[in-house]
Amino acid sequence: MRHARLTWAGAYHHIMNRGVEGKSIFKKPKFKNLYIDILREQSSLYKIRIFAYCIMDNHFHLVLENNSMKLSEFMKTVNSKYGILYRKIIGGKGYVFQDRFKSTLIENESYLLTAIVYALQNPVRKMIIDDPFKYKWSSVNAYFKEQNSSFVEAHFVSELFGTKRNFTSLLKNVYSEKLSEKNSRFGRIMGSEKFALKAENSYDRRSEIKLNLNKRITDKYFEPIEKVIYEFEKKIGKKIENIDVTTYKGKRERGELLVYLRDNTGLKYKEIFEFDIFRDLKFNSLGHLYSSSKKRFK
Repeated sequence: MRHARLTWAGAYHHIMNRGVEGKSIFKKPKFKNLYIDILREQSSLYKIRIFAYCIMDNHFHLVLENNSMKLSEFMKTVNSKYGILYRKIIGGKGYVFQDRFKSTLIENESYLLTAIVYALQNPVRKMIIDDPFKYKWSSVNAYFKEQNSSFVEAHFVSELFGTKRNFTSLLKNVYSEKLSEKNSRFGRIMGSEKFALKAENSYDRRSEIKLNLNKRITDKYFEPIEKVIYEFEKKIGKKIENIDVTTYKGKRERGELLVYLRDNTGLKYKEIFEFDIFRDLKFNSLGHLYSSSKKRFK
């Protein structure tokens, strides 16, 4: 049984995820740029503070703050949106990301600094480049500027390191193959033994009812959008863009798809309305279509 991750308002996290089976899902620059664009858009919508990012060929690193208490929803949306667009571009079926994202809970700013350095050094550790400042698909060059043109929290990170000289020194001279993390029953943490014990005690006090109330249920029950669509397409024997909604059968399939998306991904109607197959409908009609289709496909 998968447990909901422990987090709270203002909690720091190091996030990582790989392409399924280690595949290079970001190999071309356009794919890296696409993921960064989605990060920019969704971090603003979900009020998630991004401190650092690094997009590699087959995985990514994010360091962020869960200040809106919507970390799981944010990551689900970012990865699902990328997965759908990626499949539209390259074709094929199936998952894009390997299982759900990995998250490490970070104790304080001291450990946060270490996580940021680790994420930004990744291209050097992987021997892709010899200077982290030359890598185009990380936030490494966003800091220590008068005007912040990036969506990352550049001023906060700059203050965390103190000076650009200190930042540069750490990036170029202090390398670590692995982060100093501890495993616990609720996941991985970066921090002291005291913090780990406090976090575990906090986890024990959180009942399933409280998890439901603060929406951490999304971490346990909702599936990635691309997975749900893949399974639906397999069920009806065609891609959703090939559903002919001018026919009675096509309209029934569209209604069934709406139920699949609403029940299995947790998407809101306004998000589902973005799919081309629903664009010829009135937005206000989605609720009625869902209710009638739900009864039909029970």
